[in-house]
Amino acid sequence: MITVTGSVETNLSAEKAFAFLSEFENTSAWDPNTPVMDKITPGPVAVGHKYHAESEFRGKRQALTYEVIELSQNHIKLRGENKTVTSYDSIDVSPGGAGSVVTYTAEFSINGPAKIIQPLLKPAFNSLRDPALNGIRDTLNALAAG
Repeated sequence: MITVTGSVETNLSAEKAFAFLSEFENTSAWDPNTPVMDKITPGPVAVGHKYHAESEFRGKRQALTYEVIELSQNHIKLRGENKTVTSYDSIDVSPGGAGSVVTYTAEFSINGPAKIIQPLLKPAFNSLRDPALNGIRDTLNALAAG
């Protein structure tokens, strides 16, 4: 499994930051590598809710189906899958400074015969980290500024 993680400080309160980020359909607003994130299950976010995502990786757009598998006051974890990859995305938000600290973790496991090249793909997956973290910080700071 390849793990990509990092934290950013934002000016938005932890409560408001988590409210925005836990609505996973907002992912396209902060993650430039995920241009499409559509909520499939209606209603407020809950365990079992599903999303359709289209992510760009190494120049190709791939569709994944995500499902919320954990949800608490400041933590959400989703499992995304397609035929070639399984992804676990976690977002944790805590109070920090004048706003919040957001920790984003993505774990990727290659499925099928391509699993043998998984170690070679680590740099490509790591390249997704900074754009996502910068997007989280910039988007939440813009919301805090009004």
